[in-house]
Amino acid sequence: MKLYYTPGTCSLAIHILLIDTGQPHTLERVDSVSKTTQSGVDYWAINPKGAVPLLELDNGQRLSEGPVIAQFIADTTDRLDLMPAAGDLRRYRVMEWQNFVTSELHNGYGPLFKTQFDEAARTVARAALRSRYQWVDQQLADRSYLTGDNFTAADVYLFVVTNWARMVDLDLSDLTHLQAFQQSVAERPAVRQAMAAEGLRKAA
Repeated sequence: MKLYYTPGTCSLAIHILLIDTGQPHTLERVDSVSKTTQSGVDYWAINPKGAVPLLELDNGQRLSEGPVIAQFIADTTDRLDLMPAAGDLRRYRVMEWQNFVTSELHNGYGPLFKTQFDEAARTVARAALRSRYQWVDQQLADRSYLTGDNFTAADVYLFVVTNWARMVDLDLSDLTHLQAFQQSVAERPAVRQAMAAEGLRKAA
């Protein structure tokens, strides 16, 4: 399989899952500005949405949208720890968190990454994200991961998105449970390997 990615973006979550599940894969870097792949191909021609991640399967079909790709990877590798089976309420708890991260956190960073928003708009965006992160911090007060003691696909997504906070001057240092979560996930072997491969940390 081939993963189209941009370093440090939400595609990092899929990169981590591919490594964690032992899926053979190649990487094709996408320039987020020019929308050109590292091999010089117009990315718009590959994915009309223009966004990463995009997973190209062995049969040539392509799958987009991070949370959906995450479910596909877990399901096709029988990793019920990452995504429990259909019909199991625990699966829908993971999906519930994936949806929250997408709609309330991932999307909330939008104004902070776009230059057309002035500082007043950025202040509002930071306040909104802080409020949501405070709630997440409370949920992590009595558990290691989002759904309990088991690391899931939703935890990968939260980790990647939360790493963006330092890039946009969003101070979350006082959210101790969230910080402990971030530090714990950062030391997982698949996370370390994916981040090193994307140039986000030194290789071990």
